[in-house]
Amino acid sequence: MWLTSRSRLQFDEPRRKLGHAHPFIAEDGCGVYLPEDYFHLRPDSVGDRSRKSSTLRLGRFTCIPFAEALPASADALEALSQEVEVPIVTLRSLSPRELTQNTGLPPREAELVRQRDFDELFFFAGASQAQTERFLADGRKRGMEFRQHGVLWSAAVGASMQRCIAAVSKLYDRALRYHAHSVGVATADLASSLFPFCDRRILLAEGESEATPKCQRYPRTLEVPLLSADVWEQVLESVFTKS
Repeated sequence: MWLTSRSRLQFDEPRRKLGHAHPFIAEDGCGVYLPEDYFHLRPDSVGDRSRKSSTLRLGRFTCIPFAEALPASADALEALSQEVEVPIVTLRSLSPRELTQNTGLPPREAELVRQRDFDELFFFAGASQAQTERFLADGRKRGMEFRQHGVLWSAAVGASMQRCIAAVSKLYDRALRYHAHSVGVATADLASSLFPFCDRRILLAEGESEATPKCQRYPRTLEVPLLSADVWEQVLESVFTKS
């Protein structure tokens, strides 16, 4: 099961190329996306996407949302920026030319970046380090979640990787009629957002030993060299080895 910061529209092409037909978590823990009829869940009949519901129909997927749907995060960002007086620029506000310049992507790919279901992408416009930290701290007090992706940031209201993983794990347990152990696979920069919620952990290390103090505190963590020729063979072998 893939966990990604991308939106469902961005993730569509990689899914098709790899023949991936299983659930995935998108937009940094904003929601779980289930292919049609997967687990036999049906979306709620709600016309207003801003209303909280247990499931939503989004494109070809049934989504279990945990963050509030747009424009909640966009409205929260605008209000926060005005109140703390820290200037930001959202990708949604850019012209097509500005969008391609700021993302470094071709026009079609750049447009997909800002087509989101839950989170809002933005960057700070000349803010100092102190202003940035104050902005993030005040936002978190209001229930906002922030994720950094290079110079870009994402903001969501109510996103939770932990709740996404717990929800889909329960669905698998119910379908299989036994507890399906979860194995998290991540690089060091993403491990802290995934490893605490998994039964076992595989760290894809880019150096000789990249287990940071945060990674080391999780038990049952196996290191696999990311750049080794048989990295995925090692990962699969460890997944299917009971320990």
